[in-house]
Amino acid sequence: MEGLTDRLIEEARRLGFDGAGVADVRPSDHVDFYRAWLEEGHHGEMGYLARPDAVERRADLERTLEGIRSAVVVAQNYYLEDPDGIPDDPSRAVIARYARGRDYHAVIEERLERLLAWIRAEAAGPVEGRAYVDTGPILERELAQRAGLGWFGKNTMLIDPRRGSYLFLGILLLDLELRPSGEEVGDHCGTCARCIEACPTDALLGRNDEGAPVMNARRCISYLTIEHRGPIPRQLRPLIGNRVYGCDICQEVCPWNVKFAEPTDEPAYASRPELDGPTLIALAHRLLGMGENEFLREYADSAISRGRRKGLLRNVCLGLGNWLAGTEEPPEEAVGVLVRALNEDRPLV
Repeated sequence: MEGLTDRLIEEARRLGFDGAGVADVRPSDHVDFYRAWLEEGHHGEMGYLARPDAVERRADLERTLEGIRSAVVVAQNYYLEDPDGIPDDPSRAVIARYARGRDYHAVIEERLERLLAWIRAEAAGPVEGRAYVDTGPILERELAQRAGLGWFGKNTMLIDPRRGSYLFLGILLLDLELRPSGEEVGDHCGTCARCIEACPTDALLGRNDEGAPVMNARRCISYLTIEHRGPIPRQLRPLIGNRVYGCDICQEVCPWNVKFAEPTDEPAYASRPELDGPTLIALAHRLLGMGENEFLREYADSAISRGRRKGLLRNVCLGLGNWLAGTEEPPEEAVGVLVRALNEDRPLV
């Protein structure tokens, strides 16, 4: 339909998305790199990424939605400014910005469903569509690049030249033919390597021969503090510092974020007070005072629930250990919290 792509983008912005576009749905140009990345074991324990059926669906979206013709890509800014002194104060817990407010999955999926309803009304006919927000075997950043929303940075993030990389992405697969919204954005990282140099654990490996950015998730602080369920390797523990859930270092140093990132105006992503730079001691007391079920109820609408109570408590204890290792006179309360944690019935803690 004439002009539908432009009107769709306007409607997406009216619904609260900061960016939107339409991508073509030809088979993936990056699936060979993705398979090689898996073969290297860079995905760590995230076995769901390597399931053969999921890999094939990432390669060809027709396997996910029969008759697919277009993909709508939306982006939403989630940048938050850190409280004063965070993360430079080793006694404070640093939680990645994306996890401080409401769970973005629910926020974006609800708006994608509203956008789908609008598309069906505009098309005046049956339209099959499926919404995904990190919930399906889709190479979201490739589609976002095709839609003209940004490029793959060396930090493996999608970088929007107007907003930086603090972006949530959502995908709407459609069996409706739509005009692609723009040309793919080329690489604008140039010779900059600030993200690679800043990563404490050397998780970023630079670009491969084909120009794709490579990350070893097994060394990434976000992976280690969220997806990794076992003990964190001893040699990596001091490098994590006081980051107890996720990590933003490779985004914080990116010149595109330094220059263009602006705090989100989305109320849903505003920080919960207890997740906005709490002391390690206070967060440890809070976690030790609740069970797993209470934790899941308390944070049911927060992305932080993915790490579970035992995982977050493991990370907080590690942060306390790193803090105490750097001080000559350890605070008695901090030592007491760690002693209390020894009584946990979870071997991981």
